[in-house]
Amino acid sequence: MTVKTNSQQPGRRHYSPLDHLLMGVDVGVRTLLGQPKITERANPAKDQPDAELSEADRELAGRLMRINHAGEVAAQGLYQGQALTAKLPEVREKMERAALEENDHLDWCEKRIKETGTHVSYFNPVWYAGSVAIGALAGLAGDKWSLGFVAETEHQVVKHLEEHLQQLPESDTKSRAILEQMKQDEGRHATVAIEAGGAELPYPIKKLMGLSSRIMTRTAFWL
Repeated sequence: MTVKTNSQQPGRRHYSPLDHLLMGVDVGVRTLLGQPKITERANPAKDQPDAELSEADRELAGRLMRINHAGEVAAQGLYQGQALTAKLPEVREKMERAALEENDHLDWCEKRIKETGTHVSYFNPVWYAGSVAIGALAGLAGDKWSLGFVAETEHQVVKHLEEHLQQLPESDTKSRAILEQMKQDEGRHATVAIEAGGAELPYPIKKLMGLSSRIMTRTAFWL
């Protein structure tokens, strides 16, 4: 891997476009194979009691967590695509840091999915590849639009999480704890993107994003 040191900023590492591409491939493999790099944060569900759920409630919880896991897979693709084409180093760093925090969500959701006795979405490679392409295009459009895309994506994710929290049984404290923490994180990521200069997207783009999101969530619910 090529590493260059900026003489004006000692110790700061600079990567070539090929380096970023290879790191993106590594992230994609880890995302799809269930071994993402996570932060030091503890799983919110760790200290929550494992309530006795009915078969119907457990199945519902598993399906909802599968949707959220698929959403996090797509988020990883989005952030990696944007990081590849972001023009300003500080914007790229924000994308990479947000992606690292999203890895926590991936890990938490997958663990909960296994606990409910179901599986992750069979279409995860599709969600990831499509999101990489979308993220790269957003980055090529310019950093303000790339960041605006992140903000709008996170706003829509927060709405989905709120809907899922209403659907989950009150006794499923493990799933609820995970989604509550995810909701906080996604809201913060949206705020960071806006404060970094993200522009509000045109209404037709927002509607198209919402449509693609519905297709993914409905598919992931079953598959």
